[in-house]
Amino acid sequence: MSKLYFRYGAMNCGKSSALMQVAYNYEQNNKKVIVIKSEIDTKGNNYLESRIGLKRKVDILLKENESIEKYYNKLDEISCVLVDEAQFLSEKQVDELYYITKYYNIPVICYGLKTDFQSKLFNGSKRLLELSDELDELITICRCGKRAKFNARFINDKFTLKGDTNLIDGSVNNVKYIPLCGKCYLDEKRKYEEE
Repeated sequence: MSKLYFRYGAMNCGKSSALMQVAYNYEQNNKKVIVIKSEIDTKGNNYLESRIGLKRKVDILLKENESIEKYYNKLDEISCVLVDEAQFLSEKQVDELYYITKYYNIPVICYGLKTDFQSKLFNGSKRLLELSDELDELITICRCGKRAKFNARFINDKFTLKGDTNLIDGSVNNVKYIPLCGKCYLDEKRKYEEE
């Protein structure tokens, strides 16, 4: 029986490049994959883009509440389903991916953030944590050199805890996200609350 995998980590830990490497490995062995990305992630439009310069066309650009079930007919001869930005999936979409692993016997590997800039679980990530057969944390480091766990939001180089959860880095207002360890995140949060 195939498995649902959730490979998560903070910003800049290499999720998209890892996904593209897995796709490459399958394709080098003459296996077909389907790459899915949520259209909530507007960066790259219908392409995956990694920070190290890798780029790959997406097979399915999934709308926010679109059913994955309508794509089940594309699963013939597919060896693996790969999902980027999985934190943006709905609970129902995660359930449908789980169904693929059990009824089509196709592994599904999801890559995404676990928590948002306020350190709260994304809905898609929450459901993936509940259903996944295997969880793998991808590691990156904080500016201080320790292991990063948090995704800090900065607008115009100022830490903030305000705004829409689904604000994509680089989209508006000079938004960027920086991976931080627990101490550095709490230091930024304390300074923010004192202002």
